[in-house]
Amino acid sequence: MAHNLQEFRSIGEMTNLSKISNEISESSAAMLTIDEGSVGQRIDNYLTKTLKGVPKSHLYRILRSGEVRVNKKRIDATYKLEMGDLVRIPPIRAKVADHTEEPPKQVTAKFEQSVIFEDDAMLVLDKPAGMAVHGGSGVSRGVIEQLRLERPQAKFLELVHRLDRETSGVLMVGKKRSALVALHEAMRRNQMDKRYLMLVNGHWKEKQKKVTLMLQKHSLPNGERRVTVVNGRPNPNAEDEQTSETIFHFKQHFGDYSLLEAQLITGRTHQLRVQLAHLGFPILGDDKYGDFALNKMLQKNGLKRMFLHSAETNIRHPLTGEKLNLIAPLPAELDRFLKKLAIENKV
Repeated sequence: MAHNLQEFRSIGEMTNLSKISNEISESSAAMLTIDEGSVGQRIDNYLTKTLKGVPKSHLYRILRSGEVRVNKKRIDATYKLEMGDLVRIPPIRAKVADHTEEPPKQVTAKFEQSVIFEDDAMLVLDKPAGMAVHGGSGVSRGVIEQLRLERPQAKFLELVHRLDRETSGVLMVGKKRSALVALHEAMRRNQMDKRYLMLVNGHWKEKQKKVTLMLQKHSLPNGERRVTVVNGRPNPNAEDEQTSETIFHFKQHFGDYSLLEAQLITGRTHQLRVQLAHLGFPILGDDKYGDFALNKMLQKNGLKRMFLHSAETNIRHPLTGEKLNLIAPLPAELDRFLKKLAIENKV
């Protein structure tokens, strides 16, 4: 059962980076104390976030010269901040104040109706298909950037894990570094039960099937990242190789298609998409590893996205240990498509 939304902390309890920026001036050094929101962050990333508008080349110059100090000691750019560290930032000749004095722009809230669970430690969303979880690779703003814009008072918002852009469903965000670390540890120890629903092309026969395949990432000539199954000799252009494990559960046949539930044992990039394509059961609508001719036909019949949905995650709360059952209902467009198939195939 999904948990109810709990109230945010008041804005007065949050630390706003714009206040920190205003402490930096051209005439005097600033002494900043590290709180939980910045623990574990590299000093160069902390400076980039804190000193908005200052060129990175200048930030690295003052790091190399020793003008930035932590607890009165010189540090390099890779130093990771600890709770209570005292950071000295030298006088900065940049118009930092100009950045903070602009009137705040109205940000349209996109995710308030998508909240599955929220408390002081974590936020869980039902991510829509078509939105990347973070910016980059031609995407200016992802889910995490949008959340930070919508909630400028939040001192810490970090992705616990990722979902592919065209995958919908349960997405977890840490609101405290301690919660983020605990959730990452739970994932490493396989203490998180994540279930996905997908519709594949083909007549799946096994009631339950465990799939273990070695996957490797590589880049295409155009820079696009892909994942392939290692068959025989490794690809010399591969960036890494990782074992992937999934337990697939058969749910129902819809004519030539099969509805499956996947229980993740590992969480590799494109794991479900690559495993199923390799087995000869590509996910419907998958534009990277699927049946492209079939996808075109399916678009005309109403399926305009990949049929892959992160439906349920069962975990213990990272701080309290409470059992959480996080559920994202099947999106309306996928539900409609299934009902249409059921009518056509008299299921």
